[in-house]
Amino acid sequence: MMHVRKQPFLLLTLFVLCSASITSYAQSLKEFFANTATPLTYLGVDFSLTKIQGETATPTEIKEKFEPINAVIITEAKKYDVTGAFKRTAPVTNYTEAINKVNDDANVSKMKTDNVSDLGTLTPAEIAKHVKVYNLSGKSGIGLVFIMDGMSKTNKEAAMYAVLLDLGTKKVLNSEKITGKAQGFGFRNYWAYTVYKVLHTISTDKYKDWANAAAAAPEEKVAEAPKADTAKPKAKKGKKAV
Repeated sequence: MMHVRKQPFLLLTLFVLCSASITSYAQSLKEFFANTATPLTYLGVDFSLTKIQGETATPTEIKEKFEPINAVIITEAKKYDVTGAFKRTAPVTNYTEAINKVNDDANVSKMKTDNVSDLGTLTPAEIAKHVKVYNLSGKSGIGLVFIMDGMSKTNKEAAMYAVLLDLGTKKVLNSEKITGKAQGFGFRNYWAYTVYKVLHTISTDKYKDWANAAAAAPEEKVAEAPKADTAKPKAKKGKKAV
């Protein structure tokens, strides 16, 4: 009887472990590009590290527009087609709270510059370090964030890193700097248009390159849970573990 009672629990345990393994595999970067049904979470546009050249708006006015830019990308999803650019079969999940917090805390007065040469200084290593500050507690899977690197009124364009990251570990899985032309009236529309152009570039060009690179790369799982026995203290040589 004891053996019979344990069977349902054993089967449930095996099911959970198998499900966790399948979920982890389905959320690898390789599988993300291979399987268009793999979910994607859109985090927003991070302005906190950017330089803004030639902008006449005050730091206060600039900061006030960060959240509206992120909002319009979501509310006008047909135009700013994140789902389509990344070939997803289901709409992306939007979670901009973490990015809005980072933008709110940014020191905008240090962003403004008159020199184009001050733009485009971010490195992939700095990007990998920066994403660790995001509050992604409870999130899992793959996320997308655009991290602005430079916004030029003179050149009428903005450069940004398109970053795919593991939401559970905040590890950067893929990042590339892409430039988009600016257009429109008002600060919000002018700079939001650069994201539209970058999404178009991803859809027509970059996505295929990234998918091919991922297909050729070794499998790397995302946010795999640690094994149950890893927390146990190891026995010292010559002594038995207590």
